[in-house]
This record gives sequence, C-alpha cells and structure tokens, in this order.
Amino acid sequence: MPTAGGINSGDTAWVLTSAALVMLMTPGLALFYGGLVRRKNVLSTIMHSVFILALVSVTWVLIGFTLAFGKDVNGWGIIGGLDYIGLHGVGKDPLTQYAPTIPGSAYMAFQMMFAVITPALITGAFAERKRFKAFVLFSLLWTLLVYSPIAHWVWGQGGWLNKMGAIDFAGGTVVHVSSGVAALVAALVLGPRVKRESDRFEPHDVRLTVIGAGLLWFGWFGFNGGSALAANGLAANAFVVTNTAAGMAALTWVTVSWLHKGTPSVVGAVVGGVAGLVAITPASGYVDASAAIIIGFAAGVTCYGAILLRERLKVDDALDVWAVHGVGGTLGAILTGVFAIAAVNGASGLVEGNGSQVLKQLVAVGATWIYSGVATFIILKVVDFFVGLRVGEAEEEAGLDSSQHGEVAWQS
Repeated sequence: MPTAGGINSGDTAWVLTSAALVMLMTPGLALFYGGLVRRKNVLSTIMHSVFILALVSVTWVLIGFTLAFGKDVNGWGIIGGLDYIGLHGVGKDPLTQYAPTIPGSAYMAFQMMFAVITPALITGAFAERKRFKAFVLFSLLWTLLVYSPIAHWVWGQGGWLNKMGAIDFAGGTVVHVSSGVAALVAALVLGPRVKRESDRFEPHDVRLTVIGAGLLWFGWFGFNGGSALAANGLAANAFVVTNTAAGMAALTWVTVSWLHKGTPSVVGAVVGGVAGLVAITPASGYVDASAAIIIGFAAGVTCYGAILLRERLKVDDALDVWAVHGVGGTLGAILTGVFAIAAVNGASGLVEGNGSQVLKQLVAVGATWIYSGVATFIILKVVDFFVGLRVGEAEEEAGLDSSQHGEVAWQS
C-alpha cells in the first residue's frame, strides 16, 4: 500500500524482511565453516563471522555506504563521494535513484548485510592459521578499499560498469567474485597450514555444516529475492530460480562425487547447493527457471572440478572459497549474459541475440578479478608488515581457539 512520499508499505516490509534474512546468512556461514574445520579451531572460525557482523555494521554506517552509493566522484565511476557519510541524508525518505518505494534507511540496511557477509566469506580461505589482530585489520581495510569501490562500479549511480551495461542482480561480481579471488590470494600469501603426518584436515562436525547450509539457503531467498527492492513478480522470479539452481547444483555435485569417489557425500550435497546459490545470484533477476536448471548443473560440475584443480595445485584454500565463490560467481556472471531474457527484467543475453552482453559480463568479471586480487595482495602485505599475518607454529598446533581466544568449543 502506497504511503506518503511514494513509499510502499509492502515493498518496505519485504526489503526489511530480506535484510533480516541476509543478516541470518552470516551466522549461518559461521556454522557452515565452523563444522568444516578441526575441533580445535571451531570457535575461532565462528568468531570471524560474528566479529565481521559487528565491525561492518558500524563501518558501513560511518563511511562504507557512502563510498559505495554516494554521488560518483568526478564522474569517473570509481568511487562514491561523502554525501551520505554517517548516513547524513539517509532516513525515512526514499533514495529515489536506487529504490523509490522504500525508505533510504531500509535500502541502506539491506545493502549493509551484503557488505557484512562478503568479507566473512573470505575467512574460509585462511581458517586455522591467521592471527586475530591481522584478521581484524584486514577485514576493515578490505571492506572499505575493495568491497565499497566494486559495489559502486556495479550498483552505484555513475559506476563505470553500471554505465557500461554490465548486469549483476544480487552480487555475482560484487560479492562472490571479489571474495573468491581475495580468498585465493590470501591462501597463497599465508601459505599452507602446518600439517603433521596424522593430519587430514577433515570436518570435525558435519552436522554444524548442514545446519549452516540450511540457514544460508534460507537466507538466500532474501539475498536474491530482496534485490528486486519490491514485493513484486521480479522478487518471485528470483525466489523460484534461486531454489531451482541450488537444487540442481546439489543433485549434480552428489552425482559427480558419487561417480568419482564411490559414495554420495553429505558435505558434497550442501556444498553443491551453495555453489548453485552462488552461480544463480547475478542471474536471478534476469533468467527463467529453465535457465536456472542449466546454471545449477554447470555450477555443480564446474565448482567440483575447481576443487580438484585446487587440490592438484596444492593451494591451501582451507574451505574452498575460491572454488565455490570465485569460480561459481565468475560462471554465474558470464552465464547471466548468455541466458538473460527481456521478459524477466528487460535485459537480453546471447540466447536472444545480444552477444554483446556476454562481452560486458566478461569485462566486469575481469575487472573484479584484477582489482580484488591486486588490492587484496597489497592489503595483506601491509597488514603483515604491521602486525604479522600468521600465528606461530606452536599456536597453530595448539589450535586457534585456545591460542587466540583462550576458549574451547568442546570439552575433552
């Protein structure tokens, strides 16, 4: 129902609900990751997500939002200005250039939850070996210097990728490619975990991982459906294709791993579902259900193959963030340019004869890979210079729960 100032109460309720759903994804990620590490590192892994939720909730209000969504500086399409610093001018009235039917504060809160989960995703790459003070400094710098600029490029008014015509409905490049590439760089810079002969780095509690995956899947309906910024048919389409791609990817991953390893893996089922969710994210507002099935299948096969490649290259991305989010996000962004149809949201892709959209998607993916990779490397080196990135070998052997936080998750 429309209210004063053009605000629609139904749209507002949906976006606020979606913001809450996306917020829930970060604790869900904490459980998902927490179950995959060894028992001596479960609390430190969970703490990464919990702390980022608090940290980014404050920094986004102070400066992150304005860097991403403020008026473009100098017309270059690189970064937003300080129009909204400290949320100045962001309140009950709409930011009409972004969402004309909801309060500006609702739009800000919804975008904040994206900014929260993105650096949290990276933490899976350096789990079990990063110094906590280094993690804090890295997360702060990365959110402001990598996430906010890329969000401005893609979603900000005047952002250069936005003006070029690249499309990303809910964060394939902004969230998944940026974090996945950062994860790969972090894994390479930190180096592999200390491995004793008896160490196999197996998940200590798959039950936590399954619960976390369920919360991620649940929250993803707000992640993608909420990106319509209205309670309308586009939100419903995003909801349907999100679930469809996740289901297809889970089925595909289980089948491929079953053929490869001889058993249907529970971890494989939930990781496959997440891969499908990642890949459909940029496409969810542009493709129909039949395309979602293809995207889900492609994500299951491609991300599984990326894990095998990562293992062969002996890169210790502890929880396969690059293989799922970096590769899955890249795949989804490109396939958005293939399968977008005008009937869903006005944009046409290769299937409707618009091959140029694929080229635009490739430019967006390439720019995100390069910027996130280079900027992440520099940030890591700066953090290492000032506080050191890794814990000592004895601390790593004891486990980060006790050595970094003085607590343990499970009593022996």
